[in-house]
Amino acid sequence: MPQIDGTTTAILLEERPSKRVRPSPVNDVHTGDGLESGVKPHPLRIRPSGNAYTSRTNLKAGAGAFQRLEDELLMSLLEILSPGDLAGLGRTCKFLYAFTRHDELWRDLFIRQGHSNFKWHGSWRNTLLGLPQAKASAIDCSNVFADALYRPYQCACINVPEFVSNIPSGNEVPRLSDLSFEEYSGEWQHKPFILTEPVKQWPIYQEWSVETLLEKHRDIIFRAEAVDWPLEKYVDYMKDNNDESPLYLFDHDFAEKMNLSIDSNKTQALDYSPPSCFGPDLFTLLGSDRPHHRWLIIGPARSGSTFHKDPNNTSAWNAVITGSKYWLMFPSSSNTPPPGVFVTSDGAEVTAPLSIAEYLLTFHEIARRTPGCREGICHAGEVLHVPAGWFHMVVNLEDGIAVTQNFVPESKLPDVLAFMRDSPEQVSGFSETVSDPYETFVARLRESCPAVLEDALAVLEKRKGGQGRWERLVKATEVDGGSFSFGFGDDDVP
Repeated sequence: MPQIDGTTTAILLEERPSKRVRPSPVNDVHTGDGLESGVKPHPLRIRPSGNAYTSRTNLKAGAGAFQRLEDELLMSLLEILSPGDLAGLGRTCKFLYAFTRHDELWRDLFIRQGHSNFKWHGSWRNTLLGLPQAKASAIDCSNVFADALYRPYQCACINVPEFVSNIPSGNEVPRLSDLSFEEYSGEWQHKPFILTEPVKQWPIYQEWSVETLLEKHRDIIFRAEAVDWPLEKYVDYMKDNNDESPLYLFDHDFAEKMNLSIDSNKTQALDYSPPSCFGPDLFTLLGSDRPHHRWLIIGPARSGSTFHKDPNNTSAWNAVITGSKYWLMFPSSSNTPPPGVFVTSDGAEVTAPLSIAEYLLTFHEIARRTPGCREGICHAGEVLHVPAGWFHMVVNLEDGIAVTQNFVPESKLPDVLAFMRDSPEQVSGFSETVSDPYETFVARLRESCPAVLEDALAVLEKRKGGQGRWERLVKATEVDGGSFSFGFGDDDVP
């Protein structure tokens, strides 16, 4: 077994395919022990690429043939190596030591190898090698200049609250104590807003914290992006990591795993109930065929979701139990996606090639000045409404717990049906037993609320240039031999 950092460790030699590495320009200039941006020095003293122009020494010169490679290309090459190869290459010189210590390489290795029996040691490399932090080396790499290494560290160190303070008054998401169903259906169904009171009545708001969840559910396995971990291991990670984009626990089976009682009909107070203002959720008609629609969310500060739209053109609410979240949102009526976000012509793929932190550093100020932008901070005990079709990005300002649910209000049924009918390849969350989600949903609507379905289909017919009820009435009158016109009694006037 190879010797690494003074500790003998068994290293798995599994290789895996490479992934794309995005270049990240850095403009900060290293000055002494700090940076003009206020970020403390990198643990290995790595500095941005631009500093090479003012330095007498550049350790890249000692990397042999590797010095000919651009940093991003070198990183892509390293991504195909096994843990043993990475460790061996890192012993050859300081420049390659710095690159092979980049924790994103080890994160990808760890996830691809599917480890389940492990102890978290503060970084992916230490954890994969079973290496306590106190025994990990940290060689001074002051004369290594690489944006590909420095930028992720800079992003991991940003103070998110500084970026989300001083929200322009015109951008603020409205805050309301509560709404009636009539108010929501009439004025608010197309708008984001924050409700400040309903969640505070939930039992889970009174009882849940990270500590109380650990007492009852520490061994339950939850989904956190690409890994399935017991809650205890995830909390260890959450409390001690330096990732640019921390893993986000986002589990759609939490209610069953935690044996929760949820009142979807809002007739009695159980563990929690959807806010009454949103009214009936038509997706409940699907019963056991319903797609994934509710999630438990747990994450550390800086974790969150990059820009996206909610699945199946549904609306959503997101209730914060502990912590606080910053939301950045753009309306569905906008002709262009948010700054820095790219969407294919069919809307099937949304690409935001930046982490949340880098988005804040790069595009946040531009986004704030973009027409339609809405921003809000949702605190513990509050719930935010996400209208169907809105782009949104959300980031935790502190460690937190939340519950979210997607729903289909009657007023949005035409939009959901149009999406399911016209973009079947983008419909998600249904089990494989549902061969045609659109037809299944229509059949359930026809059984339970045919008038609602008829109205929704009439709206869709008019949208695509077909004949609605008014047009059919006009045509029927003409067929009967009469004529129909709309005027003010003096139609002969030119």
